[in-house]
Amino acid sequence: MKRSGFADLPLHGGQCPPWLFERMKRLGGCIIEAIVALFGPEEFLRRIADPVFFQSLGCLLGFDWHSSGLTTTLCGALKEAVRGKEKDLGLYICGGKGGTSRKTPEEILHHAEKDALSFGEEFVAYSRLSAKIDNTALQDGYTLYHHVFFFTSSGKWSVVQQGMNPDTRFARRYHWLGERVEDFTCEPHAGICGVREAEVLNLVARESKPCQEGIVAMLGEGFSVLRKTVSDALRHLVLPRRHHIREEDFDLSRMEKTLALLCEQKPGSFLEVLASRGVGPKTLRALALTAEVVLGTPPSYTDPVSFSFAHGGKDGTPFPVDRKVYDTTIDFFSQIVGRMQVSVSEKKRMYEQLKLLGGEEGRRWMLWKH
Repeated sequence: MKRSGFADLPLHGGQCPPWLFERMKRLGGCIIEAIVALFGPEEFLRRIADPVFFQSLGCLLGFDWHSSGLTTTLCGALKEAVRGKEKDLGLYICGGKGGTSRKTPEEILHHAEKDALSFGEEFVAYSRLSAKIDNTALQDGYTLYHHVFFFTSSGKWSVVQQGMNPDTRFARRYHWLGERVEDFTCEPHAGICGVREAEVLNLVARESKPCQEGIVAMLGEGFSVLRKTVSDALRHLVLPRRHHIREEDFDLSRMEKTLALLCEQKPGSFLEVLASRGVGPKTLRALALTAEVVLGTPPSYTDPVSFSFAHGGKDGTPFPVDRKVYDTTIDFFSQIVGRMQVSVSEKKRMYEQLKLLGGEEGRRWMLWKH
């Protein structure tokens, strides 16, 4: 999957009606089983990590095309659809919304122990790290409230998580695909859906590598040196307009315990810094800005958001519809629906929905290439 565009996901109140959720669960389960039977569980991970496929699947199952609730409801329906069938499918879905998201490590370890899988602890680390990156290393104004970890019995994994910005009433969805992650600290996402923001601190951008190295180097100088360096940098910091960070955002006395612990640990990489207990957004911002001021290694302030919908148009404004992208998605779904063990009336309804995806109305909300 290529990165291509970005997606507006407005926050909607209310809950999915039980009758709709049950239908989404049943049809979603049929689609999962068809994909696994035809292509294997690893292909399902690749598809769910594709924002185009994910959004289209939610729409095909009948949920609001432009609502942030599509993410949480679709993931919940898919999780329920595979419950009790995980070992047969070779596919596991853990986590969810709110408090359920915090049970993800427990669920991963439960499945690993029950089905004798050797990578439970490793996947717990990946789950926590992906959440830490999207909450701390990528500071875009969205706080995570939904985290789902998908994995297969063959050891592949993917993540779909979503954050909320209550001020703008928009959500942002983050997609990960394990087989594409070469470096957790260098552009690890398969795709990010959301409104493009002007002010973002992106410490996992490729351009932020020198800043990452500067942070690690400063921590190696020892706590007393680091404390003075950070204090002087923040006290005399004159922020350009592009920075969304203010001096009053920082309380160095509250960071001292975390900074002292980091200096004691002497992390050898930015990944170790990020994974350290207690390292939150403000500590990382302070270190990043200090590295920029003292060492001349600025982080990236470019928003990595990559998908949108309701923006492409047949007249090419603001960018052209990519027919190949949505034709491929529709063809894939058509093949899957044809193999599903559901009633003729259900198949007919889904084929009608697929025709909508390919029509003029579908072009108003499908995800198109920049």
